[in-house]
Amino acid sequence: MKVIGLIGGMSWESSAEYYRLINRTTRDRLGPLHSARSLMYTVDFHEIERMQHAGEWDRAGALLADAARRLERGGADCVLLCTNTMHKVAAAVEDAVRIPLLHIADATGARLQARGMRAVGLLGTRFTMEEDFYKARLAEKFGLTVLVPSQPARDIVHHVIYDELCQGRIRRESKAEYARILHDLAEGGAEGVVLGCTEITLLVDESDSPVPVFDTTAIHAAAAVDFALDEVSV
Repeated sequence: MKVIGLIGGMSWESSAEYYRLINRTTRDRLGPLHSARSLMYTVDFHEIERMQHAGEWDRAGALLADAARRLERGGADCVLLCTNTMHKVAAAVEDAVRIPLLHIADATGARLQARGMRAVGLLGTRFTMEEDFYKARLAEKFGLTVLVPSQPARDIVHHVIYDELCQGRIRRESKAEYARILHDLAEGGAEGVVLGCTEITLLVDESDSPVPVFDTTAIHAAAAVDFALDEVSV
């Protein structure tokens, strides 16, 4: 079994979910007493959040590149960024190490393709929904049309992520708002919706949506186990 390297803390709420999912999937595939061989380096999300909103992406990339090097020195065979938004600096992480980065958008795109999706909605932070580093990868590598909510809805999604979910706060009112946005995306032509922030799975699931939802946290965690068990090549 290969060693999975995780860069976590963005936020630690979703990083804990990664750890749970990776180990549960390993147990389900190998047997009841099995767990994954893994390392996690946790950053201080307060620093990362400040860099994001200040537009200091190069600084953030350097910080995460350092985290990846620490994981490689510790014996990791791959590295995962336990976040969608920070894949904006994925290239800095890839350039810093010799081990492969398992890109969350690639794992998600492959799952969408396997399900026959052509047009999908995308929920995430404002950076993920409005910039091209994520949407363009899904479009160019997997031929997907990516739809995002209206500006007011994007503001709601972004606010709930940072001011509630990243702080461990789950509110029924926010769940209802997200469900409304999911329905709007479906009415706008989305055949499925990507939960493109690793905290969103803490709030909503497929029961809140009229179309299939794709939980990037679970998809990424499963891709890590595939790699660790030599069930996929990179």
